[in-house]
Amino acid sequence: MRTAEVVVPRLGESVIEATIIRWLKNEGDQVEAEDALVEIATDKVDSEIVSTASGKLAKKLFNEGDVVAVGKVFALIETQGEAADSGPQKAVAGSQPATEKTFAVSQPAAETVKAAEPVRVTRQSIVESKDSPEEASPSTRYYSPLVRSIAQQEGLSFKELDSIPGSGKDSRLTKQDILDYIAMKQSGAALPQPSSLAAIRPEPVTPVFTMGDDRIVEMDRVRQLIANHMVKSVQTSPHVTSFIEADMSRIVGWREKNKDPFQKKYGEKLTFTPVFIEAIAKAARDFPMVNVSVDGTRIIVHSKVNVGMAVALPGGNLIVPVVTDAGSRNLLGITRSVNDLANRARINKLLPDEISGGTISLTNLGSFGTLMGTPIINQPQTAIIAVGAIKKRPVVIETAEGDVIAIRPVMICSITFDHRVIDGALGGQFLSRFAQYLEQFDNTQTI
Repeated sequence: MRTAEVVVPRLGESVIEATIIRWLKNEGDQVEAEDALVEIATDKVDSEIVSTASGKLAKKLFNEGDVVAVGKVFALIETQGEAADSGPQKAVAGSQPATEKTFAVSQPAAETVKAAEPVRVTRQSIVESKDSPEEASPSTRYYSPLVRSIAQQEGLSFKELDSIPGSGKDSRLTKQDILDYIAMKQSGAALPQPSSLAAIRPEPVTPVFTMGDDRIVEMDRVRQLIANHMVKSVQTSPHVTSFIEADMSRIVGWREKNKDPFQKKYGEKLTFTPVFIEAIAKAARDFPMVNVSVDGTRIIVHSKVNVGMAVALPGGNLIVPVVTDAGSRNLLGITRSVNDLANRARINKLLPDEISGGTISLTNLGSFGTLMGTPIINQPQTAIIAVGAIKKRPVVIETAEGDVIAIRPVMICSITFDHRVIDGALGGQFLSRFAQYLEQFDNTQTI
């Protein structure tokens, strides 16, 4: 018998440690390579660490609640054969830079997985579908890197993967499930119908206490992080908020015309959020001193516009994934990124680097019917844009024949900025330009 060491891999550029939230396997359990062993949490995102070898979980070196440094061995797997040598296992677990958003996966060979030769599989090309764009759309169901790798080799689309019932924890698809499916497919046997199972991890139970007629709810870890971050932001930056109205006629009409064809063509929803992000990126190009952060007495002017978008989570918390380099993407590229990040945010499958590196943020208050708001800056950024609900109102329109009153869909926009580095004139100019890009939107374009 040999022992393979499993280490905490790199989880992001600024992440140096993680807290063990929950063990998903017990000592003595048989595990396959790429099976999830443990759920961990960092100050950025929760994620899972998978086994780097097949065998038996021999030893848990840390308990739930313990803090473990990146690169530290946290579990031992008893294996058989040469492929389980601990040296290569360490290399695989920690060799893939998180900044490239790659998975370190093993090359499947018959019934054995050799972990010595990692294969880089990017998130965008994990499954190359030979079918329609709709079938190639990313799934919101969780698949391990090994399952994704096998699916890619076999040419299975996400739509096909979604149809396979999973026998793993929380109905996850295991290696054996996909191999059995492939065997059934090759033999011509009847294939399972599309599954309605959603491999979404249930929300952790929050402790609730009673005090007379009142109840006391303990903050969960994410809520504590949000609370601390918000207090720190207000203490750090002098906040100022400005407002403006935008006529959304062009955008509303364009979306109404294109949302059904877009859904049919790409299998994704067409929302207003990508349009807002595109307008932010254009305005930031025109006024680069808004797309900055502060380091002591220095102002860092960012070359890329990385837009963080606030996403409400099912459990009541929120998270801010980042659409990177939004200024270099077309509207279709932004839309795909927005949908992918939002979907994975809601099932807790974001990578650590996908919620860091933002240079300016967007919050859509209108999703809940709110007309306007004064959001708190997401440090170390210096500005956040808020958009309210789109409401039909009578407005005065200037024409060559004189002023007329017409009904238009209007939205109130706001910018909250850090007055240490952004003055009222600059903040107002940026917000005005943002509204101009919305009002002058090209409603003849198709995506």
